[in-house]
Amino acid sequence: MAGMSLPTSSSESPVSAAPGSATFAREQSGGVPLLQARSLFCERDERVLFSEFQLDIHAGQLVQVLGSNGSGKTTLLRILCGLNDSYEGEILWRGQPVEEQRETFLASLLYIGHRVGVNRILTPRENLRWSASLHSPVDDDRIEAALARVGLRAYEDIPCRNLSAGQTQRVSLARLLISPAALWILDEPFTTLDVYGVRDLELLLAEHVANGGAVLVTTHHRLDVPCELHRVNLDNPSERTVVPAS
Repeated sequence: MAGMSLPTSSSESPVSAAPGSATFAREQSGGVPLLQARSLFCERDERVLFSEFQLDIHAGQLVQVLGSNGSGKTTLLRILCGLNDSYEGEILWRGQPVEEQRETFLASLLYIGHRVGVNRILTPRENLRWSASLHSPVDDDRIEAALARVGLRAYEDIPCRNLSAGQTQRVSLARLLISPAALWILDEPFTTLDVYGVRDLELLLAEHVANGGAVLVTTHHRLDVPCELHRVNLDNPSERTVVPAS
């Protein structure tokens, strides 16, 4: 998330690409990355977290940020989302400085951080209604379908304070299913999920990139996804690897 842009798989065809593939998504966007970080520098408590850090995130890519505790993973994600301005360097959205198109960028971004962003007084249905209202309202059928997809059928109208930690996390992740955002930035989204929730989320991430979206995620979980996985290690920023689809 110093180095080159993320590599592409050697198996990608130079002639044509299938709809839904990462290559097809990049071709449709003219090859311009959705999000770019250029020469980022950040320090915390007089300790450099990263310097001359480079990153390109294209449509159709799933990118995992690795690193030990305290390496700056959350800080990096918050910088890229515009929630932390304590850095030097440049961030571009579709090839243009993000400061010049802040409204467009924010409308295309969905960020879920360590705090799940769920109002525990409200029900799952009410939480999703409120979340959708920030962009464009969605009908109840779509909200119910989203909650069913994350395993919360029959829990739609139960106050979130009565749900388990894992169920509350699922309410937060249901936002992914009703959001129009092209770029998902997720900080440890697998926390508190059981094995079924983990698999469901892995498939959801893969579906998003197959449809031309992009995902940037931090997790200590070993991802097992049916799509290419690009890895960036903040402990060694020049280390960039691509894991084939599982």
